[in-house]
Amino acid sequence: MKARKICIVVVLFVAFVFSAGAALAEMVAVSGDTINMRSGPGTRYKILWKLGRGFPLKVLRKKGSWLRVQDFEGTIGWVNKGVVNHVPHMIVKVHRKSKKRINVRSGPSTRNRIVAKAHYGVVFKTLKRKNGWVKVRHARGITGWVKRSLLWGF
Repeated sequence: MKARKICIVVVLFVAFVFSAGAALAEMVAVSGDTINMRSGPGTRYKILWKLGRGFPLKVLRKKGSWLRVQDFEGTIGWVNKGVVNHVPHMIVKVHRKSKKRINVRSGPSTRNRIVAKAHYGVVFKTLKRKNGWVKVRHARGITGWVKRSLLWGF
């Protein structure tokens, strides 16, 4: 009986550690105007994508001065850690193959007025989080609130 309790405690501890690790995945954002996401950890590797300022990325692994990262579409590549920072940013993840836009509102509720609209792939700086909403600012100065479920990032 005592061995069974110990086994249960160990299983719960391992489950907690793995779930906490997944929830605390490191995120970074592009700090330069345009950077290269490469196929490998070095400048000799092929450029997969050019990424703009604020573009959020999930860190999967580190190798020297390079980070293996994943973007909101699942693309995996490498970026140099000198061209990213930890300033929180989010990107619109919905309506990929559509002309539909999301609403940016004056407050954290669908009852608040719409101050702007944004297409799939638009990047915002994260300012605040509240009850499933995120206060964001676009590089052009527009500030407002967006439903968190419409965004990817940190």
